[in-house]
Amino acid sequence: MDELYRRTADGEQRSAVSSEPSAVSGERSADRRRPTDDRRPTTDDYSLWGGRFGKAPDPRFWSLNASLDVDRRLALQDVRGTRAWVKALAQAGVLTSEERDAILRGLDRVEQEFREGTFTFQPTDEDIHTAIERRLRELVGPLAGKVHTGRSRNDQVVTAFRLWMREALGRLEAAVWDLQKALLYRAETDRAVVIPGYTHLQQAQPILLGFWWLAHFWALERDRERMADLFPRVNRLPLGAAALAGTTVPVDRKALARDLGFDQVIPNAWDAVADRDFVAEFLFVTALLGIHLSRLAEGIILFTTWEFGFLELDDAFATGSSLMPQKKNPDAFELARGQAGTLIGLLTGFLTTLKALPSAYDKDLQEDKAAVFRAYDLLMTLLPVLADALRTLQVHPERGRAALRPELFATDLADYLVDKGVPFREAHALVGRALQRAEEKGLPLDQLSLEDYRAIHAAFDEDLYRVFDPLQAIARRNAEGGTGPQALEAQIHRARQAVSRTRIPLVNPTPKQEV
Repeated sequence: MDELYRRTADGEQRSAVSSEPSAVSGERSADRRRPTDDRRPTTDDYSLWGGRFGKAPDPRFWSLNASLDVDRRLALQDVRGTRAWVKALAQAGVLTSEERDAILRGLDRVEQEFREGTFTFQPTDEDIHTAIERRLRELVGPLAGKVHTGRSRNDQVVTAFRLWMREALGRLEAAVWDLQKALLYRAETDRAVVIPGYTHLQQAQPILLGFWWLAHFWALERDRERMADLFPRVNRLPLGAAALAGTTVPVDRKALARDLGFDQVIPNAWDAVADRDFVAEFLFVTALLGIHLSRLAEGIILFTTWEFGFLELDDAFATGSSLMPQKKNPDAFELARGQAGTLIGLLTGFLTTLKALPSAYDKDLQEDKAAVFRAYDLLMTLLPVLADALRTLQVHPERGRAALRPELFATDLADYLVDKGVPFREAHALVGRALQRAEEKGLPLDQLSLEDYRAIHAAFDEDLYRVFDPLQAIARRNAEGGTGPQALEAQIHRARQAVSRTRIPLVNPTPKQEV
């Protein structure tokens, strides 16, 4: 994936809209943003706030405070929000129609420059919002100074961020959706493969591999449900809240919301600029998604070891060792497992940032975008790799069948006694005695003699050995949600319905914008 912005040969930073989701990590790069020794910000430079200051910012503080390296990926969303604000100002009588049209033409030019990769940043651009207004002034003159009438960066920034996130949610959901389809493909392909099922990482009961794949499918379905549940809380308009107390311009905020595709206006101006619940929720959704991916990855890592051998990764999704020629390492899934910790850390860190903020807006909130962008970029890189790794892996049914120990059928043996009228709790204890007898004799459970069984309880008969047939044991579990073949077919049908559509619409997305 290309960077959203690239540096030209002469050292200037220029924009470029990628054809893929942006690879800009959202992490701060002080070296990239620090003004050079021969071009430091001065009191004469274009700024949104410098009028009351008699000194230029210390360059070290400037580097700390500037956020262009993070928020510049909001460029097109900021242009869109500004365009809507300009129209609202004209409707409120702040701008004439001629002024409105001139500014809109300038914004069209700015957008075009971003799309064509010709927008040039200056070392004194504090953030994307300053950069856009500075460029607009170059294009339309002092008229650009009217654009910010009645608006604060507080409501401007969070408006652009919400526009970005609602598009990002749709793309992230689509990537999870594709991974679900890969899991469904595996479930359909491996519907007849028998493997041991595990609890406490001990063999528990026989299951079908398709059943195991779908267990992870439904976890991802809940992740998609959470994304869809979050979407309407993201899709609320803060613009018009100004700094904290509301704008003095009589703009029609409901019309603004319609213009930008928001479902509703946030009713309290303070809350509109302070609220980052949607950020915390996004980070929770991504952290829990990361946990689900980690659990899936851990199972696959185990099942691809020589000790298990149920699965084998395609060479395209494995690595080797620089020392040991025999190694075939499941790095894609190990990275998925490892990155769950990163996603949890982003959530924990941002919740800690939020916990004691005293004001409607505090600069601490500048950390919101870095965390969200990193979580998004990580998952948008990881999810397609996992999906194709699943589609291309090889299953070894004979290894799954060979791994079944007779002790897996202990519950079936207890059910056998229940079918003969023995209360289950008593049957459970009787089978426990049979297991103990087999251990004492050094025999597997299915090799214990009929006489030994009858010595434990008279209900045991010659037909008891049928319970050790894995297909019969699996077939008994056909209640809804079970691993039995009929139950699995019903679950596959339900899974097909679940992936028949995505849940999140791209409501009025930024035209041709890649997030």
